[in-house]
Amino acid sequence: MKASSHTGSGRRLLFFLMCLLGGFAILSSTISKNPVLPLFAESLGVTGADLGFIASASTIPGILVSLPAGSLSDIFGRRKVILASLLIFATAPFLYFLVHTAWQLALVRFYHGFATAIFGPVAQATIAELYPKRKGERMSLFSSSTIVGRSIAPFLGGAIIYTAGLISVYLAAGVSGLAALAIGLLMYRAFRDGGGRSGVSRAVSVLAAWRVIASNVKILATSYVEAVQRFTFGAFEYFLVLYAQMAGLDSLQLGIVSGAQLVTIVVSKPVMGWVSDRVGRRGIISGGLIVAGVPLALTPMAGDFPQFIAVSILYGLGLSMVTSSTAPYIGDLTSRESYGAAMGLLSTIMDVGQTLGPIVTGFIIASFSYKMGFWLLAAILFASSAIFLLATGVRRMRGGENV
Repeated sequence: MKASSHTGSGRRLLFFLMCLLGGFAILSSTISKNPVLPLFAESLGVTGADLGFIASASTIPGILVSLPAGSLSDIFGRRKVILASLLIFATAPFLYFLVHTAWQLALVRFYHGFATAIFGPVAQATIAELYPKRKGERMSLFSSSTIVGRSIAPFLGGAIIYTAGLISVYLAAGVSGLAALAIGLLMYRAFRDGGGRSGVSRAVSVLAAWRVIASNVKILATSYVEAVQRFTFGAFEYFLVLYAQMAGLDSLQLGIVSGAQLVTIVVSKPVMGWVSDRVGRRGIISGGLIVAGVPLALTPMAGDFPQFIAVSILYGLGLSMVTSSTAPYIGDLTSRESYGAAMGLLSTIMDVGQTLGPIVTGFIIASFSYKMGFWLLAAILFASSAIFLLATGVRRMRGGENV
């Protein structure tokens, strides 16, 4: 969707619709797994390692298709690819009604995973294209809208399970997915798209974009930082709750600790994106890694409710600093014609990091201790801050931004 194709009011409307459909889409996706998925799996008799396999089935598509999906959007246009993802969001929830065995559940989860794997990078590329000079602010606002949907999901899902039973959750997920599809169809009809290369040039352009991106050290370094941040996020989100429970926090306090981090991200991420548009992104990314590393190092020393709240909020702030700037920075380093491929690469590497985080940290904690696990996560972020600055060292300037 070309920024030049729309007036200022048209871009604002398109952005509003993107945020709205993003909220509904991610609500649909999240409510399908949290908290219903393990309960539904257990009701089918799934136990042990099979539970982990089913939980990870939806993450595999993110590793497989995010990059190709982003590249397809560069060629055929963003609208068509986003619409394809919305069709999955709208249809996948109803397939859970047909599930009776573990392997069927794994297949449905695998299919469902394609929705977010396709939607995420293409939506980011769309916003980067619409707002070339305000990427940080607008990408962060969009991300916050999806976090709102993700935050509502467990509470709504729990209430539905309590009042209407497990399977009813998937009806709610289907309704939310259909709402996202309806908004997507409205966007498809109302706005023009910039895609449309033909013939052999399509394949050539994809390969050329991949070569350029793969050879750009700064893009790879920024993608690595996103993966590292998501690596620690996946581990911290899971093990902080367990560690705080061991320290004596009750279930209400645990919920507040988790919620404090989420609220911090929703509120601070757009602000950090706005700042990065004006002062540059490298310093915010590098500083964010340090800010996120400090609470990880301090977590083993936390012993009461206020201290756990503090580390949760500080980590959320660091995460916002990093993730508000990584995708916009990659947009700064990439031509508009390759936004989709670049965002797809970022999403692919990010998914690898987020998938491995709990697994690797769990092994360290099981072999040594919680203290060692949290300190390892902190050390990774501190080291990555230095690695990122070295890899993205200033070589030239463009519009006042280090690129």
